[in-house]
Amino acid sequence: MITIWGRDTSANLQAVMWTAAEIGLAVERIDWGGKFGGNDDPAYRAMAPHGKVPALRDGELTLFESPAMVRYLAAAYGDEHFWPHSPAARADLDQWAEWAKTSLAFAIINGVFVYTYRVKPSQQDPAEVARLVAAASAEARLADARIGDGPWLAGETFTWADIMMGHMLYRWYEMPVERPTDTPNLDAYYKRLCARPAFAEHVMVPFEELKAQD
Repeated sequence: MITIWGRDTSANLQAVMWTAAEIGLAVERIDWGGKFGGNDDPAYRAMAPHGKVPALRDGELTLFESPAMVRYLAAAYGDEHFWPHSPAARADLDQWAEWAKTSLAFAIINGVFVYTYRVKPSQQDPAEVARLVAAASAEARLADARIGDGPWLAGETFTWADIMMGHMLYRWYEMPVERPTDTPNLDAYYKRLCARPAFAEHVMVPFEELKAQD
């Protein structure tokens, strides 16, 4: 049994749980981090030296960093469609998966979400909110252009790269901010994601409890 530590409101944990569900893996998830604590537990730190969630154990293997977990599960348990065997085909997707995590997700999660949900409303600057939303919107337009008619990043086949691209979109579309109106491909892509049972179960998790209060 694969064991994963992390709270269900963690966007990074959601990417890993979504991956496992798409593949059809049975996993045990242990509530960890945030209100559950445990980040400084010595046994946990042995798996995740930085103390953050998620962490994963599969037999003797332990992993930290969610992108590594997504790729590991895809490579170890996914089929040819989910994890292409061709290095060239995989590399073409991987460059966008990497961009999605380091640029798109960073702008949405580390930028807009952290500022509008982790900073008390009374301490937020509307000009800074607008700046962060504009930066995230610019990345969203790049995603829109890449997706095109889709339906998925690899065309007709859903892959692990769609998880890296899509796991933060629930927050993007649910946060009360002024999103761009010129991303029809991304909008349609998000609707397709919402129709996937594994996405609905593991990613569409309400996050209002994470909002800082005055």
